[in-house]
Amino acid sequence: MAQLWGGRFTKETDQLVYNFNASISFDKKFYRQDMEGSIAHVKMLGKQGILTGQETEALITAVKDLLDEIEAGTLEISHEYEDIHSFVEAALIERLGDTGKKLHTGRSRNDQVALDMRLYVRQEILETDELLEKMLNTILTIMKDHVDTFMPGFTHLQKAQPVTLAHHLGAYFEMMKRDRLRMQDIYRRMNYCPLGSGALAGTTYDLDRSYTAKLLGFDGPSLNSMDGVSDRDYLIEYLSALSTVMMHLSRFSEEVIIWNSNEYQFVEIDDAYSTGSSIMPQKKNPDIAELVRGKTGRVYGALMSLLTTMKGIPLAYNKDMQEDKELAFDAIDTVKGCLALFTGMLSTMKFQKDKMEASAKHGFTNATDAADYLVNHGVPFRDAHGIVGQIVLYCIGKNISIDDMSLEELKKISPVFEEDIFEAVSMKTCVEKRLTIGAPGQAAMRTVIALEEEYLSQDWKKELPDWEGELLK
Repeated sequence: MAQLWGGRFTKETDQLVYNFNASISFDKKFYRQDMEGSIAHVKMLGKQGILTGQETEALITAVKDLLDEIEAGTLEISHEYEDIHSFVEAALIERLGDTGKKLHTGRSRNDQVALDMRLYVRQEILETDELLEKMLNTILTIMKDHVDTFMPGFTHLQKAQPVTLAHHLGAYFEMMKRDRLRMQDIYRRMNYCPLGSGALAGTTYDLDRSYTAKLLGFDGPSLNSMDGVSDRDYLIEYLSALSTVMMHLSRFSEEVIIWNSNEYQFVEIDDAYSTGSSIMPQKKNPDIAELVRGKTGRVYGALMSLLTTMKGIPLAYNKDMQEDKELAFDAIDTVKGCLALFTGMLSTMKFQKDKMEASAKHGFTNATDAADYLVNHGVPFRDAHGIVGQIVLYCIGKNISIDDMSLEELKKISPVFEEDIFEAVSMKTCVEKRLTIGAPGQAAMRTVIALEEEYLSQDWKKELPDWEGELLK
């Protein structure tokens, strides 16, 4: 058992206790962040004269060599070490002797792991944002192609009023846009560097924390050392944002599953994103959508786990906080995988325009417009509502839509109807006359699409400094 803290102890830790305590099996995931933090720390120690120029150069070179070897696969992270920090430091001591022992000067594993996790989450936020951006581009492409694809809009899962596919998918565009805004907010709020906080009360060494923060692309150092080592708010916020992403994907998946059913036949999912049945040869199952829907609970679980872990922890660092990693890593990977797969499924999906329009007609989604027609011809709204209710009942009995009725049939229910009723209740008219911004009318939709294109042309990530490129020069 390789550990760096044995001086206080007179006998070795029990193997079961050691295994229970160790975190290298999962915290090795941020080996890169650990080494980047070490390089920044060493550069700062050299700048402050705490390390000599020779020691600084030797440590930086050795850390970079370790990083290159791990990424090339020529060096394996050994599980005989308690955590990734111990592995890196032990490897440097083995290569540099006493110089390697100076890596940890002015630093605790408490502020080290706080930094590693923050760097890791910050990078994952950027990658999540990129996947959301790709999905938004896919949605917008479909919206452009379907501003005149009529379909039923629903309330209570009942057909309500006619909309277009562009309008329907535009709702998901807005959801995902908010998801990206949350990523941006979290990134900016969390972008302060805990390194230099020490175990909890800072250090007596003359550290330049602002310099270290700048080297690592932070806006500045954290301003309270106790909070610096014990803050996991940013991770809770990120997991909350990921849970919201999954909620949106799950809603979208539910609709795809419904639309894919034999009863609706609104969409045909590409074979690459479907599976069949081992016993029923006719089946084509929407497995990706169902799995995305199912994995939502998994991500929620990670959020609830961390909230529960953190709720009873006194300041400052406690070992409980080691539990912030495994479920978070799983949730992050799950969301990224779901975003990538759902985007692929969506981009290859075929939309059955005729089925959608027919469903809108036979769902009496133009009933409100028929009532409006009567109101515009002097019939009180409450009376108009009752008249159209009779029409719907008549159509259900004959299994036809309002559009299929003759003028003679309509006049038997109300003499107010004239030939222009058919134009008034056509899907095109019902949609096109809804022209307020945010409505499904074609003119309104084209305005919104132009605004969404402008939004996607701006990328907040371009404003971020290339700190990694500078650090690893």
